[in-house]
Amino acid sequence: MDKQTLKFEIIKGLILSNAFAFSSIAIASFLKPDSNVLVYTEFVVVPLLMGIICAWCWRDLGIKSRVLVLLSCLNGLIGVLLSAVFLGEGVICLLIVSPLIFTFIITGVFTGRAIFKKRNQNLNVSVVSLLLLLFFVDTASRHHYENLVSDVVIVNAPPEEVWKHVVAFDRIEEEENYWLFKMGMPSPVAASVDGYYEGAGRKCIFSNGYIFDEKMVTYKPAENLTFDIVQQPRDPEIMGHIDILRGQFILKDNGNGTTTLTGNSWYRLHVFPVWYYDLWAKSITRNVHLRVMDHIKYLSEK
Repeated sequence: MDKQTLKFEIIKGLILSNAFAFSSIAIASFLKPDSNVLVYTEFVVVPLLMGIICAWCWRDLGIKSRVLVLLSCLNGLIGVLLSAVFLGEGVICLLIVSPLIFTFIITGVFTGRAIFKKRNQNLNVSVVSLLLLLFFVDTASRHHYENLVSDVVIVNAPPEEVWKHVVAFDRIEEEENYWLFKMGMPSPVAASVDGYYEGAGRKCIFSNGYIFDEKMVTYKPAENLTFDIVQQPRDPEIMGHIDILRGQFILKDNGNGTTTLTGNSWYRLHVFPVWYYDLWAKSITRNVHLRVMDHIKYLSEK
């Protein structure tokens, strides 16, 4: 096979697989009960089928395994860049999703190569049909997931002193230490309140100017501050795919001049599969907690 034909077949696989992916996303947007939810099959089944489409286009080219991996990564990169241009996804969001996309495109390519070697038309149709059935069933199903992240910090100060910096605090000046914050993901920098009583408004201000509007639903000085998120910003990064529902600070007097400060956050995910995205959600929420709680610790012990 001459180089021109080889190049044409490779490009054809890349074009057809990405055309399929964007067509599938368009179809999914009509089928999903909630258009804001990004479902499991968009990140698993569609990349698998993208890989299988490439494997079918490249089945007679004799491409070596390592080259297939590189071409699969190129295919994933093209899909990611197209998502940035046409779907408006942010850089950090695309960074998070890329390992999932790349992994299942590569898996699809090698799965396709294995089944197409058998020259069994019934097997080919069965595998593709099963994946398409899974796509339609999962897309048309409702998805809901909520979780709680809890973190604990010991503060060398009594609860009364810690409380002064829990309800509201001045700007955090410490350098970012979480790698996603360093890359530009918004991080908490300050908190302000309308008043010091239950029912008062509270604002959590982030580094890029985003503001989370909150309402204090439990206000027990030196013990418990619980607030519901009334309004939060929409962002092409993480904020568009997760809703923070409630936050809480619990203070426990340890009886020796120290305080156990517990931070809790409840959130709802709008991206699936949970087994992948919840790892990121926990990590990000935990680092938001620790940035605020370490600042409270610093101010209380100062």
